[in-house]
Amino acid sequence: MFQEPPPPASTTPARPPRYAFGLLETPRSAGGVRSTSSSTGRPASGWASEPSCGHQAPSGFTPTGGSSGNGGLSRAESYFGDKSSNVGNQNLFTGASAQSRCSLKDDTKVGKTPASTTSSSRNARPPCKLRTPQTGLSVTSSSAVSAHVASVIVAVVEGRGLARGEIGMASIDLKSPELILSQFADNTTYAKVITKLQILTPLEIIMPSTACDKGSGTKLFTFITENFKSVALSTVQRKYFNETKGLEYIEQLCTPEFSTVLMEIQMKYYCLAAAAALLKYVEFIQNTVYAPKSLKVIFKGSEQTAMIDSASAQQLELIINNRDPRNNHTLYGVLNYTKTAGGSRRLRSNILEPLVDVETINTRLDCVQELLEDEDLFFSLQSVISRFLDTDQLLSVLVQIPKQDTVQAAESKITNLIYLKHTLELVEPLQGTLKTCKTPLLKAYCSSLEDSRFNLILEQIKTVINDDTRYMKGCLNMRTQKCYAVRPNINEFLDIARRTYTEIVDDVAGMITQLGEKYNLPLKTSFSTARGFFIQLSCEGASFPNGQLPSEFMKVTMMKNTYNFTTVDLIKMNERCQESLREIYHMTYLVVCKLLSEIYKHIHCLYKLSDAVSMLDMLLSFAHTCTLSDYVRPEFTDTLAIKQGQHPILEKISMEKPVANNTYISDENNFVIVTGPNMSGKSTYLKQIALCQIIAQIGSFVPAEYASFRIADQIFTRIGVDDDIETNSSTFMKEMKEVTYIMHNATDKSLIIIDELGRGTSTEEGIGICHAVCEFLLSFKAFTLFATHFLEVCHLDALYPNVENNHFEVQHNRSRTGNCSKIVYTYILSKGYTEEKNYGLKAAEVSSLPPSIVLDAREIASHITKQIWRKQRNTAESLQQRAMHQLATRLVQTARNSCLDPERLRMYLMGLRKRYEADCLTAQQSPHADTSLGEHFSSKQE
Repeated sequence: MFQEPPPPASTTPARPPRYAFGLLETPRSAGGVRSTSSSTGRPASGWASEPSCGHQAPSGFTPTGGSSGNGGLSRAESYFGDKSSNVGNQNLFTGASAQSRCSLKDDTKVGKTPASTTSSSRNARPPCKLRTPQTGLSVTSSSAVSAHVASVIVAVVEGRGLARGEIGMASIDLKSPELILSQFADNTTYAKVITKLQILTPLEIIMPSTACDKGSGTKLFTFITENFKSVALSTVQRKYFNETKGLEYIEQLCTPEFSTVLMEIQMKYYCLAAAAALLKYVEFIQNTVYAPKSLKVIFKGSEQTAMIDSASAQQLELIINNRDPRNNHTLYGVLNYTKTAGGSRRLRSNILEPLVDVETINTRLDCVQELLEDEDLFFSLQSVISRFLDTDQLLSVLVQIPKQDTVQAAESKITNLIYLKHTLELVEPLQGTLKTCKTPLLKAYCSSLEDSRFNLILEQIKTVINDDTRYMKGCLNMRTQKCYAVRPNINEFLDIARRTYTEIVDDVAGMITQLGEKYNLPLKTSFSTARGFFIQLSCEGASFPNGQLPSEFMKVTMMKNTYNFTTVDLIKMNERCQESLREIYHMTYLVVCKLLSEIYKHIHCLYKLSDAVSMLDMLLSFAHTCTLSDYVRPEFTDTLAIKQGQHPILEKISMEKPVANNTYISDENNFVIVTGPNMSGKSTYLKQIALCQIIAQIGSFVPAEYASFRIADQIFTRIGVDDDIETNSSTFMKEMKEVTYIMHNATDKSLIIIDELGRGTSTEEGIGICHAVCEFLLSFKAFTLFATHFLEVCHLDALYPNVENNHFEVQHNRSRTGNCSKIVYTYILSKGYTEEKNYGLKAAEVSSLPPSIVLDAREIASHITKQIWRKQRNTAESLQQRAMHQLATRLVQTARNSCLDPERLRMYLMGLRKRYEADCLTAQQSPHADTSLGEHFSSKQE
């Protein structure tokens, strides 16, 4: 519960959170981050001073607090509700000891937790660098909306003994008060674990210390360390993975709106155990606790969404462009027209985990269709949504209680209350916009916004906060809003402090005006969070005495045509201003905490608002994408049928409209082999099918004239021929690993895309592998598209009726002289397999390869082809000669040595003839057998 902070009773240094994700409009100044001593030598405003470096834990480590300097949260008031929860906590986190016991390959770095920084671990390897800087993000910056910054901490635990392979996961986003639980059975490759972790992009992973006991890690531990080398990995004693405690914590923390999750997780022991360790760990590293009944708890089973492994997501460029990570030429970039950070996060999550429930997908499609048909609704809804801040992050900060009160915590709470007021004021216009909607989902969101608690909270805030206090852009503007947020006459000392602050600011402006008059210079007052107030002078039209700035001006910097500087008196005034600000923040914080304690019991309605805003933002983004091109609403049947489909990314970046193609895959022909010359469009076509499948399953229209899809529970791709130095895998070995993964995890409902399999080894072996893999996949009813240059594979259609051959057509244009032929790619898909020969050489001709090299290559290829033909012909002739030789030898032996009677001799000679005929037939059927062989065989029969 939110409480008023008591007067400071201790000078114990406040341990800052390891990760700072506060809703900060601007970076804090030095005075706003740490309490600095005033000229009298005492801590300003009585705030506990903060250490200036590191995350060192105090020697008497107690994660749940309990000291007098904990900001008023006693041990009994810990969210765990356990007065004895401090017992044994000094040994809770054992990252250093665990890593000293492990001898992991690839020098895997296991991150130490603060509690493990002891003398006994000096020889342990250093922890991984954490990827996320400890800075607040501006809620209005474009990077906050578009860039995905890691902020999730995940706990993973695996069953032991007979339960090995049963995985429990718990994750919490430090920017969103949402605890996500998962429990599922995985196979020996741990594909589901790795995929889920890739989707979460964790900031830190925690596992039981027993995962790397006895000098080597478990198989799961090894897989995670190999796949997440840049992620900090910490270990916690196994006893803290306690399912009983986990259930208790969730019962105490889960908000009533989501309490039904308790029925789902009662028997999910491993995810409960992971949750117990995770919550304890987060409490320690962030030095905060979550308020009771404040968390949104969700259980996500593995069967609720389609699975796309990390390799497939990378090859399809779903989120990150492979050539340039900063480039937005990805599926996420094509669909992302979101206006809020929550909508952007939801879109990313949906792309990586598409839906599998047809009813839910169609509900979303209904909404997109209504937004496309009602232009006024689209623009009015987009206008309201674009004014929302990050509601998830706002909630996360509001429900966390810092264990020690600092200027930083006070400023953050005041800022967030202003953001809360701004957010609640948008509920009414959002509800008014949705009132005319017809689709069930939009109606449901409109009904959820009729909750009386929204207006109740806003009215309570307005009794304390000024009506004109609002969210504003600019650090000085927001600083002014925070100073004057509380209404006058509520706290006399606050009113006095604000008058003092106003006088100081007026004195600053007056002093700079006097300096301008003194030196006859056009000086301007400016402000930044780093420097406070400073002076600006434009070089244009300014004349300096003796050609230089007066000596009174110090710390001079120049940016473009502007001088920035300060003076000794201005520095002193800035210090007075910061001192006054701390007094204002302290007293405002007292008022804000009292207000929050009154409205806290109603604040959970913001979860509804957060969900509605992020979903509406994503649906608006889908509708926006559809207006920019010809998209059609997809149907869901047992057939994958696309008429004039296009590659969504290529369509966006191409200057000309790409060539569209048709696709038809059903149970009768679920295996499609695609052939064609190099650069004819095979890889692009395969990616197009997978991307359209994903777009349809997230509830958006697709780029086609008509589209029908079968729901895919998993999407696999094997595209590209790159090696992997990190895992010491050659091109061929990487191919085999990816194909093995597909073969182990494919189901009858999967969509499988394989491009250029077996090109990393010899032709004979490549063809053999392709045949074997194809025949294995043909045992499933999965929809498979298989692109290859091995035309021998195309003959599978003679053995399997469900195999169909398609190829990309090319045309040959001869020059006027008729000496050379130029290949023209049509990018049109047709039935049958390609009949092009030597198309690799034709592709080389249009490249920058010198003509002489191409000519030599053509001659050598022709010579080798003839040699192979001759070799095969000689093989047929040798078989014939061998048959004749064997027949002649046995006839001679019979003539010389036979003692058989006439009847038996006749039977023996008939047997020799049949054997000879069989040998001749074998020779005739060999490849490139000489035609004379048949004539010879006929003559012999005669």
